[in-house]
Amino acid sequence: MKETKTEQEALFEEGEERTSLVIQDREEKEKYSKDEVRNKVILGDALKVLKKLDNEIFDMVFIDPPYFLQLGNKELKRWTVKTVVEGVNDDWDKFPSFQEYDQFIQNLLIEVKRVMKPSATLWVIATYHSIFRIGKIMQDLGYWILNDIIWVKTNPMPNWLGVRFTNATETLIWAIKDKNAKGYTFNKEYARRFGIGKVGANVWVLPLCWGEERLKNKEGKKLHSTQKPIELLKRVILTSTKPGDIVLDPVAGTGTTGYVARALGRDFVMIEINPEYVQGIEERFKQELKLSDVPTPGDKYINRYFKLEGFK
Repeated sequence: MKETKTEQEALFEEGEERTSLVIQDREEKEKYSKDEVRNKVILGDALKVLKKLDNEIFDMVFIDPPYFLQLGNKELKRWTVKTVVEGVNDDWDKFPSFQEYDQFIQNLLIEVKRVMKPSATLWVIATYHSIFRIGKIMQDLGYWILNDIIWVKTNPMPNWLGVRFTNATETLIWAIKDKNAKGYTFNKEYARRFGIGKVGANVWVLPLCWGEERLKNKEGKKLHSTQKPIELLKRVILTSTKPGDIVLDPVAGTGTTGYVARALGRDFVMIEINPEYVQGIEERFKQELKLSDVPTPGDKYINRYFKLEGFK
């Protein structure tokens, strides 16, 4: 009997020949070994793929889940130039209710906890729309929160309507599997270098992903609505992993986590269900990324941004 291809598989197979970077998950595949998926992108449903991975194999996990922004369908235009604001209106950010969103997050965190080593750490990033819900679920599941990091965006989306504060921050939660977990990696010198002030406070100041770093689709528009900047993942990886560690991103989007991990001498496993994003990752990985461990922007830029020239 001839196998019928799913819509996802058919779309993925259009265009260029697949690279060795990508594994396409299939129902008949019951298990993946660590070596089989090391430095690979798995095209598939994260909740299904994670169940096929062995216990306790990852040193660090980074999750950038749907934010569940609950935006309406009203078109928002900039008052002066009348251009349309490109917000987050993707299907992957839509859930029927808070309960279904919470259930998705809980299921994801349960599987992630299982594949984390005893000494592994977890990073989760979100906006005010969902970070507090995620934090509660993490604590209910036994995760122990080590820190939060406030990402201050130097180029946030302007507040066009003027009815509330400009939303210029996102929050990252950094946690371990449980309160008694020991031996997790924390590179304090990097933490001091990236944070603000003499103590390296838990505030990171850097721009949104923009310019040439932003991946585009065939129409020249943003490939992904919430692509994270390379600098953000550089800080996450340098502060909480060692060279040779293996990093997991189960909802990889455009693959910034793995792209940065490779450049910094770490291994990675990424899972992504959207074939267009996976194609974008393939194209991205054709270009070598070179990184230094110097924070960008630097202290002078940050001090100017805060108008605190004498802060240090």
